[in-house]
Amino acid sequence: METHFEAININEASLPERTAKQISKLIMEQHLTSEDRLPSEFELAELLNVGRGTIREGVKLLVARNVLEVRRGKGTYITQNPGEIPDPLGFTYCPDQLRLAMDLLEIRAQMEPWVAKTAAERATEDNLKALRETCAMVEQDILNEQDHSQSDVRYHTAIATCTQNLVVPKLIPIITHAIKLFVSLTERRLKMETLVGHREILDAICSKDGERAANAMGQHIEYNRVMLEEYRREPPGGE
Repeated sequence: METHFEAININEASLPERTAKQISKLIMEQHLTSEDRLPSEFELAELLNVGRGTIREGVKLLVARNVLEVRRGKGTYITQNPGEIPDPLGFTYCPDQLRLAMDLLEIRAQMEPWVAKTAAERATEDNLKALRETCAMVEQDILNEQDHSQSDVRYHTAIATCTQNLVVPKLIPIITHAIKLFVSLTERRLKMETLVGHREILDAICSKDGERAANAMGQHIEYNRVMLEEYRREPPGGE
């Protein structure tokens, strides 16, 4: 019975669905990244022996799954993190965002010190260069009084990449949501600590000092927790 069910799934897969799978296989076999443009509709139609309309439908499926993105005037590219969606755990719909922020910090306190320690022990020179650049981007945004949440996410993503662990960067959506939520709640008090904390973490990782990197990350997260506690104690409409 189970074998028959699987056979039906395979045989009844639509042509666009099969085409989407073939395009995904092409991406993996050719090791394409977000820097690479997907071949044109015409080229893909020739390669996969299907019509251009089918290629368009297959591409739409992969765009919906965050594997591909269409850049206006440039073509279709592989996304930064194929298959990942911005809010995979549905955090946006949590009714108590303050409690969510506290719970996310609890998870980060367990995870990120280890990530920082491992980053310090395994980072390559290219990794460190990217980490310095993202740290500078955060500082520039803060000094220019601009929203630094996206740069902050890139900084933590760069730390995750330094670990050389394939799984760690996939956990970034949890960190991403935590950072953006925290910035939205405590923006006015976070800026200077972010500058100091990020520099300390960066220096420890670049010095290949794993224990110091873990401690610096732990202190950074603990300060965030204290700020959230203060925010929670504020009366409604308080400064």
